Amino acid sequence: MGAEVSSLVNLAGDLAGTYRWTPSSGGSVDAATADADLAALQRDGYVILPDLLTAAELSEIREAVVPLLNPHGRNHFEGHATQRVYSVLNKTRACDRIADHPRVLALLDRLFLPNYLLSMLQVINILPGEQAQMLHTDDGFYPIPRPRAALGAATIWAIDDFTAENGATDIIAHSHLWGDRAPSEAERAPVVMAAGSCVFFLGTLWHGGGANRSDTARLALTAQYCEPWLRPQEAFTLSMTRDTVRAVSEDIRRMLGYSIHPPFIGQVDGMHPKRLLEPERPRCSE
Repeated sequence: MGAEVSSLVNLAGDLAGTYRWTPSSGGSVDAATADADLAALQRDGYVILPDLLTAAELSEIREAVVPLLNPHGRNHFEGHATQRVYSVLNKTRACDRIADHPRVLALLDRLFLPNYLLSMLQVINILPGEQAQMLHTDDGFYPIPRPRAALGAATIWAIDDFTAENGATDIIAHSHLWGDRAPSEAERAPVVMAAGSCVFFLGTLWHGGGANRSDTARLALTAQYCEPWLRPQEAFTLSMTRDTVRAVSEDIRRMLGYSIHPPFIGQVDGMHPKRLLEPERPRCSE
């Protein structure tokens, strides 16, 4: 069986011969910093990465996404007093840095196989009066029993300060190690962090949006990722226009699915999906 798998993996060169895999920008992060982040993540199930966005970047993101906020959630999970924006990459370039920040990619490079995918990117604005979201895990919809390694990971970025009163994300530390144990509401603890910071957590960690008992909204973005052999939550290859795919960074393009997981997962008509981005050649007249 080992020889068979090896032979199949070698076929990857046939599809990725022109568009070869390149390292992510996570390689630019100091290895000691990334290793420390990973150690905390594996120990606690989450790690807070402080002050990754400047005041100017926060302002740019806010100006871009606030006009998009309109409908409220449709159910208890989305939150009836919570506003969400989906398909963010098609609507603004201001949030690209959320999806491909090198500090985040450095962790993903250590957790998952190359060509891991972006599974979801959305804006979440929790309004005053919103109740606490149900506790859940972000890769729990993959039907593989626990305990197990995480199949996905998530980031939540504070565009506003996260406080215990305004709906900061609640987490249950160390719950990524649990088997089929159910969490209790008493175990929830808020992730308190300053605007511009990010909490990175494993897909097996129990968490949920907090109740907003303040008189102001709590604006955030979340980016979620998964192993390259899994189906992501958002079908980006359908929702993203090719002009958008051409405009984003190489890291994001790869994570949208314009990549090959060896030997041929992700191929289009037997070829690398990046060929879809090539200019169409004029047809010869007969």
